[in-house]
Amino acid sequence: MTDLEFMDQAERLLAGVETCCDRLNDDTDADIDNQRVGGMVTLTFANRSQIVINLQKPLHEVWLAARCGGFHYRFDGQAWQDTKGQGEFWESLSRYASEQACMALNFSA
Repeated sequence: MTDLEFMDQAERLLAGVETCCDRLNDDTDADIDNQRVGGMVTLTFANRSQIVINLQKPLHEVWLAARCGGFHYRFDGQAWQDTKGQGEFWESLSRYASEQACMALNFSA
């Protein structure tokens, strides 16, 4: 994957996270504050816990930090997969955000 291809896919991912937050705020009582600064999106939940998603351009990875730990994702041509085999980005984000928000949240591409 070239740097340009990585940035295209990664920017789509971050924009998708922002769109999902807006949808979840409209459809649920989640009250997720999402702020983007460059290649980083910070999700802050009502209980003040956070999930941080940021781009690691030199590695062509997207990193996600949640209460339960840190995870690295690489695009495989179809989806963003955890580099240690822990699953797909959107499924993982849904699980971690649900844990931190104390309610079921569904993030999807």
